[in-house]
Parts: sequence; structure tokens; C-alpha cells
Amino acid sequence: MVYLCLLNASFLPQSLINVDKSLFHKVNGEWYNGFLDGIMPYIREPFFWTPFYVFMILFVLINFKLKGWMWMAFILLTVTISDYTSSSLIKEYFFRLRPCRDPDVAHSIRFIVGYCPISSSFVSSHAVNHFALATFIFVTFRKAISRRWVFIFLWAAAIAYAQVYVGVHYPVDVVCGSLYGILIGYLVSLAFNRLIGLEIKEKIE
Repeated sequence: MVYLCLLNASFLPQSLINVDKSLFHKVNGEWYNGFLDGIMPYIREPFFWTPFYVFMILFVLINFKLKGWMWMAFILLTVTISDYTSSSLIKEYFFRLRPCRDPDVAHSIRFIVGYCPISSSFVSSHAVNHFALATFIFVTFRKAISRRWVFIFLWAAAIAYAQVYVGVHYPVDVVCGSLYGILIGYLVSLAFNRLIGLEIKEKIE
């Protein structure tokens, strides 16, 4: 495997790494309670959100018919781009040990999931994928349905935060992943709106 950096996270300024690790210890080691310990490992898992995904599919197909199917195709395109570029490109060339594998911090973290991946911590693919989805949904829905769908970003943020809370990512990993995901979601949504677009006589609130 070829990396642009020879040392762990050498592409990040040391001052940023220090702040990042300090914030990680706050989220993972201080800002916790029994309720969050119980729910955070599930929040980051796709199966936990199955009811939401089913609702979205039915909602779009019932209200937009054929365009709903095309919307779903663009959703799949969004996820394909975000997951491939984050997992197979960015992680390939910008290597960073995950907190649960970093010898500087692994001995002192609260690791509350069953497995620590060996892939690069930078960026968080969870953050990239879910913020790309959230952005695509919001931008394609805001004119045809309602700007209230901005709440979808709280969904993506909860999943990204959970990645830090359970000990598999640093805050910088999820922040950069979130920003990159927003960019992907925005670009794909612009393409969708220009080529297809959702139309409805009255906005659905």
C-alpha cells in the first residue's frame, strides 16, 4: 500500500493533532453516561435505521412515482461515490491510526464496540456517507417539500458523533468526513435537480 505519508497522521499539523486528541478524550472519556453507552454503539449501525430507510423509500415513491425511483437511483449514486472515494482513495493515501489502535491513546480510551477496524481513521466513511445523504435529501427536498428537512443533518451528526464516542475515530476524522460528504451530496443533488427535480403542486409539510 502506498501512502503519501510515512508516519501516522503526518499530513496533519502537530498542533491540530494535539487539540484533536484532547477533544477526543473529552467526548470519549468524560462526556459519557450509561444511557449513551447503551445507545451509541447502535446509532452507528445501518440496521438501527431500517425503519427510517423504509419510510424514506415509501415516502418518495408514493409522492413522486417515477421521479421517486430516479431519486432513489441518485441516492445510490451518492452513496457509491462517497463510500468509494472515502474508503478506497482518501484512506489509501492519508493514513492515520484509529484511537483504538493508536499506542498513544489506546490504553486509556473507553472502547465500547466489539471490533476496531485496521483501516485508516482518516476520514470517517460513516461521516462522509451520512452527510452526503443528508445534504442530498435536504437540497432535493427543500423546494418540493419543506426546508424543515434541515433536521436530517442532526441524524448525520449523531452518527458521526457516535464514531468518536465509541472510540473508533478522532473528531478531525468526522469533521473532515462531514465536510467532504456535504460537498459530494451537494454536487450530486445539483445534478439531480438540473436533470430531473422533484415537483409537487403543494409542498408537503
